[in-house]
Amino acid sequence: MPEKKIFKACKNCRALLPPETATCPLCNSTSFSEDWNGMVIIISQDSEVGKIFGASTPWRYAITIK
Repeated sequence: MPEKKIFKACKNCRALLPPETATCPLCNSTSFSEDWNGMVIIISQDSEVGKIFGASTPWRYAITIK
């Protein structure tokens, strides 16, 4: 049985959001996927990981989206 994920991923900015979210608060996209893998939590967009990941806002992001 497939694992039910507690987040869905924005296809535009990769932000992980609760399933009831209709619009991404980071980029205003309405395109989401429930088929994603890996999570990174960016605490500071000025961190090395934040820069490499291209995060403009501290948030939780999906690493890959299918």
